[in-house]
Amino acid sequence: MPAPTVSLWTQFLHELRQPEYVHVLLNPWPVYGLATGFFSLVMAWAARSRAAQAGALTLILLTALAAWPVAQFGHAAYDRVYAMSGPPAQQWLNWHAYLAGRIVWVYYAAAASAVGALFCLWRVPRWQQLSPVLTLTDTLAAIGLGGFLAFVGGKIRHSEFRDGPPPVIVRPEGGGR
Repeated sequence: MPAPTVSLWTQFLHELRQPEYVHVLLNPWPVYGLATGFFSLVMAWAARSRAAQAGALTLILLTALAAWPVAQFGHAAYDRVYAMSGPPAQQWLNWHAYLAGRIVWVYYAAAASAVGALFCLWRVPRWQQLSPVLTLTDTLAAIGLGGFLAFVGGKIRHSEFRDGPPPVIVRPEGGGR
């Protein structure tokens, strides 16, 4: 039965051209990667292992930066997902897009603090103990806000997760999505 495998593979490759599919495929990376990096950094910091700290900080850096393609593909998918959704899902999509535009910056802050901590780890010994604390704080904020964003995003296509309408987005005049 090789034919179904080939057609599934072809279908998978076709789906990778659709931004909504890529968004859903990538969106767990920042949250799960940061959670893994967070716990790795806590253990490495407690063990006072510079090499393990460098690995954990690199993981935090890379997975925090993964928020950028997730946000880009999500933005590119907005119109198509909006068009295929009913009014309740559209309201949740608008709320998700609104939050995503604000929360993504927390991921960039986590990436920046990881870069700073890596620099301190190798070049500024007196900041070696303090710099991971800032990274852990930024990472925890990104995990929490990213988890909330995923909670809201799940309500777009999964009506079974909805228990009411999303909050009303209050925008100043002239505001976009």
